[in-house]
Amino acid sequence: QVQLVESGGGLAQLGDSLRLSCVASGRTFSNYNMGWFRQAPGKEREFVAAMSGTGVSTRYSDSVEGRFTISRDNAKNTAYLQMNSLKPEDTAVYYCAAGFHLVLLTTADRYPFWGQGTQVTVSS
Repeated sequence: QVQLVESGGGLAQLGDSLRLSCVASGRTFSNYNMGWFRQAPGKEREFVAAMSGTGVSTRYSDSVEGRFTISRDNAKNTAYLQMNSLKPEDTAVYYCAAGFHLVLLTTADRYPFWGQGTQVTVSS
């Protein structure tokens, strides 16, 4: 089992930055890929970013490419999502997820472990 706890959400204005953190426990952190997803009210959960266990490979959705950066510190069992140039359409509950995959996946149901989510609200 893997337990995940997110933090770092909050209120932001157009153009602001926020950094989300996701602390993991339960298994060897570097053995699994980490993903970030988000879900806005009335919408399905959507992929944001993913990173391999070693940190070498990353993948982003088109909507956040160039603005968001996923990273991880395996010594601290923590993954991060740096969000810059925030827009109102980034408003959502953000979730981190973990999975043991050979490739980086963008489908939520392929990730078996999830955090509780953290709210990000961006106003204009």
